[in-house]
Amino acid sequence: MYRDPTNPRFAKFFGSGVIIATAFIHLLAPAFDELGSECLSGTWTEYDWAPAFAMLAVYCIFFAEVAAYRIGSTKLAKLNIQYSAHMDDDSDAHAHSHVHEPPSNVDTSGPHDEFHTHPSNIHEHSTSPQNVKINSPRVEKNLDVENGLSTETSSESDTVNQMASKSEAVAQLIAVAVLEFGVILHSIIIGLTLAVNDQFTILFIVIIFHQMFEGLGLGSRLSALILPRSVAWSRYAAAVLYSICTPIGVAVGLGVRESYNGNGIAANITSGILDALSAGILLYTGLVELLGHEILFNPRMMKSSNLRLTYIFVCILLGSGLMALLGRWA
Repeated sequence: MYRDPTNPRFAKFFGSGVIIATAFIHLLAPAFDELGSECLSGTWTEYDWAPAFAMLAVYCIFFAEVAAYRIGSTKLAKLNIQYSAHMDDDSDAHAHSHVHEPPSNVDTSGPHDEFHTHPSNIHEHSTSPQNVKINSPRVEKNLDVENGLSTETSSESDTVNQMASKSEAVAQLIAVAVLEFGVILHSIIIGLTLAVNDQFTILFIVIIFHQMFEGLGLGSRLSALILPRSVAWSRYAAAVLYSICTPIGVAVGLGVRESYNGNGIAANITSGILDALSAGILLYTGLVELLGHEILFNPRMMKSSNLRLTYIFVCILLGSGLMALLGRWA
């Protein structure tokens, strides 16, 4: 079933604001403190490592995403199919495919309502992966049972539909996987901090809201995934994985509580590096995937009414504002 990605859902855009604020307030700022701690010495005091690790994470995610799309595009190109996951053209489609077939010797002498000839190539844009059509450069075929074309064209369309569906699933999973990876790293650190901190009650209450807001951001993306049945289970697995990461961090923290020194050299370096890397991942995801592709480079979104855009901006700012406020305590 096709789901309109431009429908202004509160949880989706509220979550976008949460992710961006998490990167700046809850990850990058602590990384500066941890990697700039007075207990560190040597190379760690000669350079600001926090932004360097964050930048490293941004480029790593960028190169990984480019490689993933190129590999996927190469496989699809062998079948003469091209797929754009981020709506970078002017169409209103959520996803579109271009299919080119060799010239076909179809008799065009019949009535004009059955065949329509065109002097140039035909590009058919579909509004969903399920509506991809097969086109000839010279003849636009109609599915007409009387002319014996229905069975052949239907079979070809099924193949194209399956490939477009798989391509869309891969594209969406890449974006959500990047977000999930960054949030999971952060959640483990939160659980570890909660277990070894003396102010457990206050920190526990704050972290409940913290994780709930991040869960809204991640869950709204997982629920919006358009997946083939063969991999539909992955959204549930991702949700479960996110939900158990903080408890895992708590368990690890309880196990090392007596020997763990949160202000030690090793603890500051490890936590600082992980925070900086997570910040880079979430910054890339928040600014490129969530704000860039979902709003700025989305033709339908940019053509939306001022009221809808205002509503979306308010949701984003509300998510960032509340998450930034929680940064006062955790």
